[in-house]
Amino acid sequence: MSSPVGSPSGKRADRLVALLAALSDDQETPLSDLASRLGASAATIRRDVAALAEQGLLIRTHGGAKAAGPLGELPVHLRDQRHRRAKQAIARYVVGTIPSGRQAIALTGGTTTTEVLRALHQRHDLTIITNSVGLALEAANQGQSRVLIAGGVLRPNSLELVGSLTESTFNHINVGTAIVGSDGVSIIGGLTTHDDVEAHTNHTMIERAQRVIAVADGSKVGRVTMAKLADLREIDLLVTDNSADPDEIARIRHAGVSVVIVQVTGED
Repeated sequence: MSSPVGSPSGKRADRLVALLAALSDDQETPLSDLASRLGASAATIRRDVAALAEQGLLIRTHGGAKAAGPLGELPVHLRDQRHRRAKQAIARYVVGTIPSGRQAIALTGGTTTTEVLRALHQRHDLTIITNSVGLALEAANQGQSRVLIAGGVLRPNSLELVGSLTESTFNHINVGTAIVGSDGVSIIGGLTTHDDVEAHTNHTMIERAQRVIAVADGSKVGRVTMAKLADLREIDLLVTDNSADPDEIARIRHAGVSVVIVQVTGED
């Protein structure tokens, strides 16, 4: 049995996502074609296909592979290392906007919000509120002493707790700043994600916050996914990077949203 993907490096994560995107769910794609298209050896693609098939993300065929279904939300471990340099730059900017002193900071799940939390490692005057199991563990590991986890039903793909129990917790707290990740941000869709229940739960967090900061690397700007998380008018600040579509950024600014673009050079 092949080993699971685990937390792949940035380049491998990009290759795995490109591999999934290259597949069709109605016909087999030969491994030789995948190797040629992705610029990798046949042995590398064979290992990648085996690892993704073990997790049910694709179907292995004789000499090839095909999609297990439409390419939608990626498991969190495939998102961790993608665009990491941009996410870290976004996080550094966001942390610089949080005033000193005791306050409650709420964070949704997500790879960019995780980088924000990591950048807060020297702040021990905060109460960290989250519905993300991964963020809660990260906060504990970095020595945060006040961490409130909003309990609920676990979504395996995002490792977020969602539903009425989570929303009830959010409805009983006051949040200074909510830092919100999403799968898309656009003038058409606002902030969007892949799951209706998760979107509704995280919107409750937004409603309880005095200030809302949306964080999204440039690949998310202009993208629309299934479930609406928030209208643009509910966002006080969007922080993204210079890979974002400038025309979409202009439209978002025209809608009245403050946008900060951090500069990122080089590749992850």
